[in-house]
This record gives sequence, structure tokens and C-alpha cells, in this order.
Amino acid sequence: MKKLLLIFSIIFTFSHINAQILNRVSKMVNADSAQKIISSVTQSPNQLSNGDIISGLKEALSVGTNNASKMLGTTDGYFANAAVKILMPDEAKKVEKTLRQFGISSLVDKAILSMNRAAEDAASGVGSIFLDGIKQMTIADGLSILRGGDNAATEFLKKTTATQLKEKMRPVIEASLVKTDATKYWNDVFTQYNKFTAKKINPDLADYVTSKAMDGIFYQVAQEETKIRKDPAAQVTDLLKKVFGN
Repeated sequence: MKKLLLIFSIIFTFSHINAQILNRVSKMVNADSAQKIISSVTQSPNQLSNGDIISGLKEALSVGTNNASKMLGTTDGYFANAAVKILMPDEAKKVEKTLRQFGISSLVDKAILSMNRAAEDAASGVGSIFLDGIKQMTIADGLSILRGGDNAATEFLKKTTATQLKEKMRPVIEASLVKTDATKYWNDVFTQYNKFTAKKINPDLADYVTSKAMDGIFYQVAQEETKIRKDPAAQVTDLLKKVFGN
């Protein structure tokens, strides 16, 4: 009888111990599974860090400004592109119309062509000008840009570089206007026009062309930004794919 009680006691003890072991193992397995689930959510390989966002946006702007500069800084970069082609300023529309009516269209055409050539000449060297603006980007700027519209990065760049860009571009434009004979044709245009009117007119050519050249650059950068955001083929680096592919 004592032996029987001893056997039952041993069986009960081992059963209790096994139950405790199984319970602990079960908890460990459940905890491990939960941790794996949490890790899979919080440490996703596609998750973007603040560093990724800033670096990706800076790279996108660098690629976009470089592409825009190369595209516009070639022969016919402005002149053959209807979206950015520089035409006669509004205050000179009457001048253009009058001269064309008097059969002096070729002079106007030369003036328009030379203005665009000046812009093309200046655009080829603007890539480095944007560098300081790109470096100014903060984490807050980056998050806002990433969640913004298709041209949010371009608008940021315009806000941070427009004044500096104009200061640096205008002397280049002025030199280019002389080199391409735009100044000569411009003076010829108004010399001819002023023969037919008592109201003399001669708007600031360098300021006008600089302003229009800048408009064209930012327009083209915006086009490049939209492509990078939406077209996988334009995401030419792993970082751009990581930031914009998501």
C-alpha cells in the first residue's frame, strides 16, 4: 500500500513539473512570436529613416537640377522648347507687332533667337548654384517635401535659391546677351520702332531675360522632380528607389 502511494506521489509530482515546464515553454514561444511580429513591423526593410528621406530628396534635387541644366544649356534648349521659350516681353508686344507690319520681322526673330541663346548659355552653368540651397534642407523640410505635391522639392529650392540665383545669373546673362548679339539686335529693334512712335520704349533686357531664364530652369526642375516621384525609370539610384518607390 505504501509502495502504491509512493508511485502515485511520484507520478503526480512529475505531472505537475511537466505542466509547469510546458507552460513556461508556451509563454516563451508566444513571447518570441510576438517579438518577431513587432520586429517585422517596426524594422521593415522598406522603412525610411530621417536620414534616408533627407539624402533621397537631396539626391533627387541634384539629379533634377543637373538634368534641367544639361537640357536647357544646349543649343535650342530654350528656343525649341515651347514651354520655356523666351518671347518678346509684354511691354514690347506692340513693338514686335509694329515692326512685323512694316516688314522687319527678321530683326524681331533675330532678337528672340539671341535672347534664347543667352539663356541657354547661362543655363549650362547653374547646377552648382543650387548646391547651397540643397544643403539647407532640414528634417522638417524633408518630411514636408516628401508628403507634399509633385513639385514640393522644386518649390523649396525656388524659395531658398531664387535671390542668389538671380544675383549670379544676371552677370552671366548680360555677358551672354553681348556674346550672342542680343543687345545689338535689341537696340536695333527699338531704334527702328522708335522711328514710328513718339513714345520711346526700351525695357531692361538683362533683367527680363534673367527672369525668364530662371522661370524656365525651375519649370524644367519641376518636370524632373515629377518624373522621379512617379516614374520608376527615373529613379536612377538605389536611394531614389527606396525613398520614392514607396
